[in-house]
Amino acid sequence: MRVMPAVIWRPIARLIAGNRLFAAALVAAIALRADAELGYRWQSWFNDSFSYVRAAVTLTPNTTRPSGYPVYLWLLSPAHSYLLVTASQHLMGLLVAVMSYALARHRFAAPAWIAVLATLPVLFDGFEIQLEHLIMADTLFLFLTMAAVTLMLWSPRPSVRACLAAGLLLGLSSTVRPTGLPLLAVFVVYLLIRLLSARPVRKQLLGAAAAVAACALAFAVPVAGYEGWYSSAHGEFAMTDSTGVFLYSRVMTFADCSRMSLPTDLLPLCTSVPPDQRPVAQAYIWTPASPLLRLPEPMFSPAVDNLAERFAIHAIEAQPLDYARAVWDDTVRSFEWNRSVFPNGQTYDAYLFGYQSYPIPASPYGGYPSAAAYYVRGNPATVVVSPFAQVIRGYQRYVWLPGTVYGLILVVGLFGITRRWRRAGSAALLPWLCSLTLVVVPAATAEFDYRYVTTAAPFACLAAAMAFGTAGLTRRGASGGPDGRLADAGHDKRDLTADAT
Repeated sequence: MRVMPAVIWRPIARLIAGNRLFAAALVAAIALRADAELGYRWQSWFNDSFSYVRAAVTLTPNTTRPSGYPVYLWLLSPAHSYLLVTASQHLMGLLVAVMSYALARHRFAAPAWIAVLATLPVLFDGFEIQLEHLIMADTLFLFLTMAAVTLMLWSPRPSVRACLAAGLLLGLSSTVRPTGLPLLAVFVVYLLIRLLSARPVRKQLLGAAAAVAACALAFAVPVAGYEGWYSSAHGEFAMTDSTGVFLYSRVMTFADCSRMSLPTDLLPLCTSVPPDQRPVAQAYIWTPASPLLRLPEPMFSPAVDNLAERFAIHAIEAQPLDYARAVWDDTVRSFEWNRSVFPNGQTYDAYLFGYQSYPIPASPYGGYPSAAAYYVRGNPATVVVSPFAQVIRGYQRYVWLPGTVYGLILVVGLFGITRRWRRAGSAALLPWLCSLTLVVVPAATAEFDYRYVTTAAPFACLAAAMAFGTAGLTRRGASGGPDGRLADAGHDKRDLTADAT
């Protein structure tokens, strides 16, 4: 970790140059992304995109979702170009594949074909390419989180500086998407397992404590900084005013007020509609079906968020099995073979390369008809250009990772983790748990969404490849690599305290 380019990026460059199959895969993936840019100039829109852009041009944190991504948009705003935004996101997707391949080959000596296979979903999944082309936070989140995982796994025993860098990246990812917050616990568990498994344990205690503290403190820096920014705009230290609202929507698919002992101020949040006749969870936020609209304050305000959170906690405590069933049902959606139209047709269609631009809602700003127009200083509508659009649209229809295959990848990874725990299994636990967390947490706190599966899949693929690497067998176990040796076999034997000096 002393010289980042020499320690990480130089071996990565050698790995790519030494494997023609992976280099060819990268070239093909670049061609697909170039076709997407030429066919859908120069961006695609989702309904959340417009609030991100407005937060970017006003540089005001959004009360509904973290605004780390709008800060990224703001940094790129002097160019007044959505092409720069989406091209950078396509590059991030490619770099996620490069990091995954490099970890599997350089660090864990996985066979070349397995390392390449692990990158195929992020390189070639049509929905991944479309997600990168959307003005949405998910690709930036994926890139930051994978970078944190790469830094944490690059050495058998990560140094304090590696933990600091990984914690900082993970904290930044949490300001982009709130699902980054529970990943800190995953990283801490990994550190404790890896650093305390060495012998003698007593000598590792101080180093383990330093590593965990470094990761947690670095994580806290961007999170605390973001909350300070939020406080300056909205008067309270928080990430959003929506955590309770989203949890309320989760429990409203089953909450029965007759089974709860509610204080008077929470009674207006009840509904008389039987559970089997209720709409999907998000309808209790975005449609007139939500009892939250009965309250005088705005939905995403401290008062409403607090009431919604209290109601949700009462519901979970009174109906724990119903809550568990709701979380289970939404999690299982991640592993279905086909993509059903969920939660509604409009959302489903927004994840497809379409035949025309997503309509731009009127929201005047700075003399332009919308903040999206102000950002680019022109027309923000997507220009659909044939034949490029036809190519990527047809491609997405047939080439994507079914949820059932994603589930099988998780099972394969878990099998490898348990079978080779003393070799690479315990390390593979980090990306495996990251993947599982990224699909379970949204189901537990809000509702399932297909883009969460797309973001989680690369970590499951990495874990499966790592768990079947030959690292730890013999020094010649990595002879399939481009430099004929396992890079960390001879000169990553230093303990944590040595790395920190």
